[in-house]
Amino acid sequence: MSCVHYRFQSRLTYDSLQFEGLNISAGEPKRQIMRSKRLKFCQLKISNAQTDEEYTDDALIPKNTSVIIRRIPAAGLKSSNRRFVGHQAGRWREPSPRADPSLLSLEQLLKTENLAEAKASEEDKLKAVMYQSSLCYYSSRAAAPRRTSASGRAQGFPAASCWRWTTQTERES
Repeated sequence: MSCVHYRFQSRLTYDSLQFEGLNISAGEPKRQIMRSKRLKFCQLKISNAQTDEEYTDDALIPKNTSVIIRRIPAAGLKSSNRRFVGHQAGRWREPSPRADPSLLSLEQLLKTENLAEAKASEEDKLKAVMYQSSLCYYSSRAAAPRRTSASGRAQGFPAASCWRWTTQTERES
C-alpha cells in the first residue's frame, strides 16, 4: 500500500491517506479529506510540503509525498475572518437615513456616557462601545506624563532604576 502524508496549514501533525499504485491524482485526496473531516462550503488547495509546488486536480502526486492542505472559501462565499478595525470616529461609514428621527446618531452616541439607556439602534450602540473602549487605551499611551529634571532631560521611573533615581535626586538637591 502506498500513502500520501498530509497536514492542514494550521496543524503540526501529519495524517496519512492510503491508496493503490505509484501515484494518485490530486482530486482524489481532496474528496477523501473533505469526506473524512466533514468539510463543507470550502475548497482545498494542495501543495508539496518541500517545494511549495501547487497541485491541480488532474496532477499526479507520487507515493510517500508530504503535502500541505489549505482551506479556501467556496466560490461566491465571503471569508468570515474579519476583525474590528478602527478606533477613530472618522472611520465609521455615514449612517443611513433612519426611519425614526428621534434616534441618536453615531456622533452623538460617541459622547454619551450611558449607552445602555440611550435611544439608538443596537448596531450604533455596539460601534460606540467599541470606540469608547479603545479610546481609553490609545489616549492613555499618548498622554503618559514624562518626568524631567531641572536641566530638561528625561528621567527614568523610580521602580525601573532605583539606584539611578536616588543619585539623580540627590544631585539636584
